[in-house]
Amino acid sequence: MSTATASQNDSDASAQKPSIRVYNTLSKTKEPFEPLHPPKVGIYLCGPTVYAESHIGHMVGPVIFDTIKRYLRFSGYDVTWVVNITDVDDKLIAKSRERGIPMSQVACEMTADYLSNLRELGVNQIDYLPRATDHMPQIISFIKSLEEKDFAYAVDGDVFFDVAKDSNYGQLSNRSMDSQQGEGGEAAAKKRSPGDFALWKSAKDDSISWDSPWGPGRPGWHIECSAMSHEILGDTFDIHGGGLDLMFPHHENELAQSGCCHNAPMVKYWMHNGLMRAGEKGKVGGKSDREESAEEASAGKISRSKGDGGLSNVIRRHTGERIRFFLLRTHYRSTIVYNEEGLQEAGTSLEAFYRFFDRFNEITSLQDCPEYPGQYFYELPVGTVRSQGDFEPGDDPLLQEMHASREKFLSAMDDDFNTGSAISVLFDSLRALNRHIDQHGLGPAADLKSPAVISLTKAASVIRELTSVLGVFLKPAVGGNGGDESDADLLDGVVNLLIDLRKEARGRKDYATGDAIRDRLADLGVALLDKKEGTSWERNS
Repeated sequence: MSTATASQNDSDASAQKPSIRVYNTLSKTKEPFEPLHPPKVGIYLCGPTVYAESHIGHMVGPVIFDTIKRYLRFSGYDVTWVVNITDVDDKLIAKSRERGIPMSQVACEMTADYLSNLRELGVNQIDYLPRATDHMPQIISFIKSLEEKDFAYAVDGDVFFDVAKDSNYGQLSNRSMDSQQGEGGEAAAKKRSPGDFALWKSAKDDSISWDSPWGPGRPGWHIECSAMSHEILGDTFDIHGGGLDLMFPHHENELAQSGCCHNAPMVKYWMHNGLMRAGEKGKVGGKSDREESAEEASAGKISRSKGDGGLSNVIRRHTGERIRFFLLRTHYRSTIVYNEEGLQEAGTSLEAFYRFFDRFNEITSLQDCPEYPGQYFYELPVGTVRSQGDFEPGDDPLLQEMHASREKFLSAMDDDFNTGSAISVLFDSLRALNRHIDQHGLGPAADLKSPAVISLTKAASVIRELTSVLGVFLKPAVGGNGGDESDADLLDGVVNLLIDLRKEARGRKDYATGDAIRDRLADLGVALLDKKEGTSWERNS
């Protein structure tokens, strides 16, 4: 993963920070975002247990926090984002035995699959991807510290956290001691209380293990994240993210063991994204199920156990950009209803933007004007921080509208990173841009020095700035269709071959054949666009 941080040499980065507000799951309120050590911000997001291929539900958190990091950088912060990889777990051990290969090989293959899917969805802002197996010394040291401070106890090679010793236990999920449910099986008989949870698990038979002061074994799930986040981000960091289903027991246990070990709050802001449901309820961007409980939200979530997967196939059908756009059209704390209809709707929305980009390119890039050279949409300059994109609209109606839209977009993102509302603003802006083109009759023959084209170019640069913050439209859509790059190249070649055959037929005045090619392509979802400079095509969603 590439690392990108805000430039400390940029004077704009030191400007007054915007008034961002964040919903803190711990306080159950929106709070002003005030980092511990500004402008630095530390973020930890719980990553996957890599025992099988990723499903689309695994992409929700990374897409959201990739966008959050982009926006915080845009707002002048220097962000470090950590996503862990859980590469030792009962499920990994079982999968390695099932396949007859080492656990490390399973983890390596599935981590590669996870990273490939992240790349397709434009998630490239992660700074650290720590693996649990690389942090055994830190994990063991963490557990020893808890034991020395009498927050943990060892029994026959196992080590448990004593929840009764933490008076604040349950503060994140609002659970009382009486409602705690612990692990069953052999471990239950060793515990002082049913709610105590494992920090270290003794090796059973030939199970994968590491040496420790308590004998051979391996860490519990919760301690891994506490140790890795502490190693990279310190005693207390700014934001801990994850799905709503992780609030209990995982995040509750992280919070408890980290606070007790370091005598300091683990995290300032706990941020939980809503889960993804497979079903037909509602449309993309519909009303949130925000008030439901974690148990209710997780009941219908996408999971491997329910057979929902095949993410690489979904990406091939819809493209990573479409999936990212689909996820961002809903506020991150809302439930996402996943179905083909929703993805198709997101594709239709994207096509509206792609069509505008084509119109803009036709107007500004087909002529040479030294005083104001034309440029493609994807080549428009983008500022690295928000102050660079501010401008005075003067009395130009289009720029006045775009200036107001930019302010609305930023206000939506300042309000707990409301990407759903921000995207609604983008659609309003898109309508204004197309209306401007129509009203001024702009086309390939337009004068690039005319006020109408200059205003259009400035307005388009605002769209480029704001969509870059969301991590979309960073590069041209591959092949103008919904497949992956190899499929897109093939489809592009086949369609262009048919366009050439149609042109030859029409040149022979064989209009029937030309029309048949056009109509058959339309039946397959490919529209031909005859323009003065030639014929292009686009995929109909």
